Amino acid sequence: RLFPAQEAGFSPWWHPLDVLYEDDFCLVADKPAGMPVHPDGGASGEGTLAGAVAFHYESTGQKVAVRHIHRLDRMTSGPVLYAKNAFAQAKLDEQMRHKAIERLYVAAVHGIPANPRGTIRAPIGKDRHVSGKRRVSPGGQSAVTHYELIEAFPAAEAALLRLRLETGRTHQVRVHLAHIGHPVIGDDLYGRPDPRIGRQALHGERLRFRHPLTGGQVDVSSPLPEDFARLLDMLRAPSG
Repeated sequence: RLFPAQEAGFSPWWHPLDVLYEDDFCLVADKPAGMPVHPDGGASGEGTLAGAVAFHYESTGQKVAVRHIHRLDRMTSGPVLYAKNAFAQAKLDEQMRHKAIERLYVAAVHGIPANPRGTIRAPIGKDRHVSGKRRVSPGGQSAVTHYELIEAFPAAEAALLRLRLETGRTHQVRVHLAHIGHPVIGDDLYGRPDPRIGRQALHGERLRFRHPLTGGQVDVSSPLPEDFARLLDMLRAPSG
């Protein structure tokens, strides 16, 4: 054994877990929309991805602490990367600091951007008037989002975008897209609710990182959830 056995740090919670990648050093779990990555304080894993990962470790005989490397918003679906030991965590955290972990998202947005691709450079800070909300602010932290148009839906006045983050600020994609006048469909915080989907239409499509031990490239994709796919079908045929 290279690393000492450790407690998970969160109480195990049984929930079907879609493991997209796993070896002795890291794990990538597919987070469904509506599930927070970890609890707000305390070690209860019930209802969280951390609890589901803790149960997966326990049920497979792994004495491993639950160590997430990055997070997703509760209502955003997609892959979340975990380190299985302190060495892997240090190496993956270093990649995060140096922007070497590539995260690609897809988002269905209101309106069609005038330019098929572009870069949004706008600092993000806390909204002083609404708790938990962020906004573009000159005094905020630097934030950079690259976008490209995948598909336009002229009849529905909407579009499907692919986004690549250089930075990982809270609500970055949602804030930036709202800032340029194309809020994410279904985003009730930065846009408006939409009956066609019960959440923001934002999905983590792909995750690329260097393996903490070998340095080889690991490329993990997450399939588009059913609710997102249904929304796209409606946008392609809005009159139906």
